[in-house]
Amino acid sequence: MCGWNSIRSPMAEAIAKRLLKPDIYIQSAGVRSGERDPFVDAVLDEVGLSIGRHQPRTLDDLEDDFFDLIVTLTPEAHHAALELTRTSPVDVVYWPTMDPTATTGTREQVLDAYREVREHLWKLIDKRMKPIRRHSAEGA
Repeated sequence: MCGWNSIRSPMAEAIAKRLLKPDIYIQSAGVRSGERDPFVDAVLDEVGLSIGRHQPRTLDDLEDDFFDLIVTLTPEAHHAALELTRTSPVDVVYWPTMDPTATTGTREQVLDAYREVREHLWKLIDKRMKPIRRHSAEGA
């Protein structure tokens, strides 16, 4: 979960779906829904991932509202998740993740910022979810 569900949380969703078993429910959402970001598609494509037809969404847009874990990537999302789960037995974890849209410069410099976010999320997901990973993802 992030602020707009347009960069960080869709990247995390795509990575988690690659690394984790297919029977695990994984969906990303934002506090608000933003606009799809083409740089996300570019940096995910570099590692063979895609967010498909993903359109930014909020928690209210999700089909299932039962979660064991909510990973938040921004302070705003963390606050919203804690508020949402006050009376639920849901783990809420905060992984501070930079906003690559703050990067200025050449197209390549901007892409590097998005790549940094992708790699940051990949490492965190891989480490936290190691017990439930797919066997085929271990070399990824």
